[in-house]
Amino acid sequence: MAEALCRTTGSALLHPLSRLLGIPLDQVNFVACQLFALLAAFWFRLYLSPSRASSGVRHAFATISGIYFAVFCFGWYSIHIFTLVMLSYGIMNMASIPNIHRYSFVVAMGYLTLCHASRIYIFHYGILTTDFSGPLMIVTQKITTLAFQVHDGIGRKAEDLSSEQNQLAVKIRPSLLEYLSYQLNFLSILAGPCSNYKDYVAFIEGKHVQMKLLEVSWKPNGHDKLPEPSPMGAIRHKLCIVFVSLLLFLTFTKNFPVAYIVDNQFIDKTSFLSRLGYLYVVMQASKPKYYFAWTLADVINNAAGFGFSGVDERGCFHWDLLSNLNIWNIETATSFKMYVENWNIQTTAWLKRVCYDRAPLYPTALTFLLSAVWHGVYPGYYFTFITGIFMTLAARAIRNNFRHFFTSPKTLKRSYDVVTWLVTQMSVCYTVAPFVLLAVEPTIKLYRSLYFHMHLLCFFVLLVLPKKSEGHSRRQPAVRGTQNSNTNEKQK
Repeated sequence: MAEALCRTTGSALLHPLSRLLGIPLDQVNFVACQLFALLAAFWFRLYLSPSRASSGVRHAFATISGIYFAVFCFGWYSIHIFTLVMLSYGIMNMASIPNIHRYSFVVAMGYLTLCHASRIYIFHYGILTTDFSGPLMIVTQKITTLAFQVHDGIGRKAEDLSSEQNQLAVKIRPSLLEYLSYQLNFLSILAGPCSNYKDYVAFIEGKHVQMKLLEVSWKPNGHDKLPEPSPMGAIRHKLCIVFVSLLLFLTFTKNFPVAYIVDNQFIDKTSFLSRLGYLYVVMQASKPKYYFAWTLADVINNAAGFGFSGVDERGCFHWDLLSNLNIWNIETATSFKMYVENWNIQTTAWLKRVCYDRAPLYPTALTFLLSAVWHGVYPGYYFTFITGIFMTLAARAIRNNFRHFFTSPKTLKRSYDVVTWLVTQMSVCYTVAPFVLLAVEPTIKLYRSLYFHMHLLCFFVLLVLPKKSEGHSRRQPAVRGTQNSNTNEKQK
């Protein structure tokens, strides 16, 4: 036990605190750095604001602080993060525009996959819950996002781009300082999320809020100056979520270990419905660590003044540009699509922009497969995302063929919503269980104990129900990353 608590690749400075709390040192280092980043973010917004410091100073501070946090948490393993960033910057400057996105994608995904493979031998199925692969996954998203946006901005005609691609296109290659700041800034180095390059640079230059207000055609109501909305309300709300999530993680999560669902005695002595019910409880218990890490990451960005998304119809300001989840929509989802659209939102946006919107054929399948490769090489990831392909297609077929029969009256619609909520929650639990189990043997053992019922239902639906195709231009992404089982997580 003591050996497990002190195991880390980073600094041992907080080892006494780790022993006092009974929490592994790698997790203590991660949380400590994120809390310090939160304090630094407040300071950054107040004392290194665009009115007080130049863009160069803000870029430099964000970069140096991010590098320090990475080294503190991951020690010499952080060299992998820096190596990939520098390799990609070389491609950004030397590759031809027609190929810049291809080379960047292959190098970034290839390097990430090699690190994922080596991680199995170094850490053996996640002995460390927060290792260097998490930040490397975020950096990979940023590298490929920027490469595609530079390709769109310089190498393609505006009329060939979608409205979103045109809006996010980058027309000038970034300088070294801008590139390093975007990739390694302390706001997102440990847990993300991946932001768009133009949004990040606008934030550093002090144009972020104004840009978002102009995007929604803000009317100043007789005032000459645009407002300067404060993020404090959003920060307080999200910090409450962070606190509750941490409390649930330390209590609820610890009492429902995932290994119990494949325990021989449990399987032999419980009924099918009991096993299904316990699966739901265990999967619920696995969520608080993601809620904690992603919401805290969102708070850090907001505290620095980054993440303003605009104004709603009531005139209320919103700070959810970088939010990675919508907990209410997740827990009340009545369709597979609604669930995944509110889980790891920024990773889904990345998958959509680099794969789903650009795939000439089979966009859903290719996007799920890219998500699996991005997450790592553990077999459980591939069980989850390949199962997710069939779940998505089956859920879409059922919805397209039957939903219109239950839209009225209200009592019928409510009954339909209750049934679809239950089916959605159980289908998600069934799909993501291998993601938590990681290995082949426990995954097959679990699915055998559940009689592969969801797989069989999906195949039956896809064979029997007529298919209603959707045009390429109207596609909606149906996959999110779940960000590596590391706590330092973007999605389905």
